[in-house]
Amino acid sequence: MYYIHNHKALTSAWAEACASTSAVKIVIPSGTYQMTHVDVKGPCKAPIEIQLDGTIKAPPKPEDVGGDQLLRIGYVNALTISGKGVIDGQGSYAWKQNDCSKNTKCKLLGMNLGFNFINNSIIRGITTKDSKHFHVNVLGCNNFTFDGFKVSTPGDSANTDGIHIGRSTGVNVLNTDIATGDDCVSLGDGSRQVLVQNVKCGPGHGISIGSLGKYKEEESVDGITVKGCTLKGTTNGVRIKTWPNEPGRITVTNMKFEDITMDNVMNPIIIDQEYCPWNQCSKQNPSKIKISKVIIKNIKGTSGTKEGIILACSSGVPCEGVEISNVDLTFKGAPVIATCSNVKPKITGKAPACTAPSTKKE
Repeated sequence: MYYIHNHKALTSAWAEACASTSAVKIVIPSGTYQMTHVDVKGPCKAPIEIQLDGTIKAPPKPEDVGGDQLLRIGYVNALTISGKGVIDGQGSYAWKQNDCSKNTKCKLLGMNLGFNFINNSIIRGITTKDSKHFHVNVLGCNNFTFDGFKVSTPGDSANTDGIHIGRSTGVNVLNTDIATGDDCVSLGDGSRQVLVQNVKCGPGHGISIGSLGKYKEEESVDGITVKGCTLKGTTNGVRIKTWPNEPGRITVTNMKFEDITMDNVMNPIIIDQEYCPWNQCSKQNPSKIKISKVIIKNIKGTSGTKEGIILACSSGVPCEGVEISNVDLTFKGAPVIATCSNVKPKITGKAPACTAPSTKKE
């Protein structure tokens, strides 16, 4: 067992633990520690657990972190990170300097945690707070679980996605509370067999698949389930977003959104195949991303807008196999409406019928 008090000690303890042929625990005890960028890698000879009970603080300025993630771990099998500790990105300075909606030269620096090519591992109990950019980036991982995890950031913090997952299979986000200024959970290309269950989201932009289609080399998305979640005061609920007029041609299939409670959510259910943030793109050609087999089931609560369901599918490759059942959403006490384009969903149980989107702005 190793007790750690700074980034150099963590790097050297990891090197020794990684070389050990028996399981090792690295403990970061109660207390507050300043830390700059740490990048540790496997493969290791035996399982490693990092028990975080203290608070790790990043430097306030992104350029002082020394890397694009405060703690990056890669190429490991059987990793556990546990404890009641906090990773504090001290992001408020970066959010003011670095709002990409206002500054086209923004630098996306300073995630709290990066997990690359990690298998059969679990993160539980710890909190990530005030990250400068995404809190967690998961890339190329398999059978990787977050359980009892917590993300804490104010709603006006720019680009602070809670957990971003890409090119990974079998990722589970369970029993997690996420408050942030961007997507609570975002799923990039190559996400497969992902379960988001019993997650509380808000503030934030909701739980999003995408954006997709911006780049030619993307991988398809398959088997995403969002279940038993509660979204409160978010700008979106569950969302699939793809870019128009871009080269990506992947498929998005086997999506399930079920047993979800919306509490004053602006766009509770939305497929947006004309995603174009800040109007910095052309909608001249429709999205080439094919969306199919989407189940929307047992959704209840309140919408912040009259259009509680917006299915804006691509005119080039219309959505197929969309099923809506038992959607009980209200806006100011009245049932919401559903607007649908380039899709003919199968509707069962209580749910609003599809109408064409309004061409005039109210």
